[in-house]
Amino acid sequence: MSETLVVLAAGRARRYGGCKPLAPVGPSGEPVLDLLASDALAAGFSRIVVVVGPVTGAAIRYHVQRCWPDSVDVGFATQQTPLGTVHAVLAAAGHLDPGRAFAVANADDLYGVAAFEVIVDHLEHEDPSNALVGFPIHAVMLGDSPVTRGICEVGDDGYLISISERREVFTLGPGLGYASKDGLDPVEIDPDALVSMNLWAFNEEMWDVLGDAMLRSSDASQDAEVLLPDVVAKQLELGASGRGSSATKFKVLRTDSTCVGVTHPGDLALVQDEIARMVANGDRPAELWRRSG
Repeated sequence: MSETLVVLAAGRARRYGGCKPLAPVGPSGEPVLDLLASDALAAGFSRIVVVVGPVTGAAIRYHVQRCWPDSVDVGFATQQTPLGTVHAVLAAAGHLDPGRAFAVANADDLYGVAAFEVIVDHLEHEDPSNALVGFPIHAVMLGDSPVTRGICEVGDDGYLISISERREVFTLGPGLGYASKDGLDPVEIDPDALVSMNLWAFNEEMWDVLGDAMLRSSDASQDAEVLLPDVVAKQLELGASGRGSSATKFKVLRTDSTCVGVTHPGDLALVQDEIARMVANGDRPAELWRRSG
């Protein structure tokens, strides 16, 4: 089957202060976007659609066209206004096969081949449900700076119940677990907790859900950002209230893959060091695009 990954690369990166998808993190200075795409293709995706914005889009297009192998099936969609990640996914609609499920990823996170393999396997089911890839919290914590993480509550049936955004999450120490300074309970976070890093699978029913979310937002404000986690939370509420459908159920796909990303300028050196460590340990290839042809 032909599986498509939509990569959201239109963010304004106000905290980072630059074009995060092109931040040099690879062993030879390759940018985040290159490592992400190479991992996705190695995992079995056959097409990548990159959603870009009007400010950094030209630079991203130029880089991809100049540096990616000709064998990579890549398309570009433009999100003309910064109205959030829901709006960004809708911008890619014309580049996707009608009626086919697809995956969505951030352009500034490196999920690893194993995480992409989990979602490709899910998409290859005859009638895949919506899904979220869940990472154990230890696999998404890099460095000592507190971060925001979406903690997943998962039912016994393996489906998502809720995502709780916890701010100021930090490591208590080697082997001691994690905690949050956001004032919410519990202060300590279960070391086995799964975390959302916005790696999704959406089926065709989600198009109506995403479109309706943007319409509701435009009625309230022309400039409001609509975010994927917020729309998913609303769908989960509908399902819990008895108004469920396939668009209100999200299967949680666990992976033990390490996920690292660039948010602040200080993250760049940390991510570079982590990628170098993974390459040295044989956990990541030193060369990209080895299975893209």
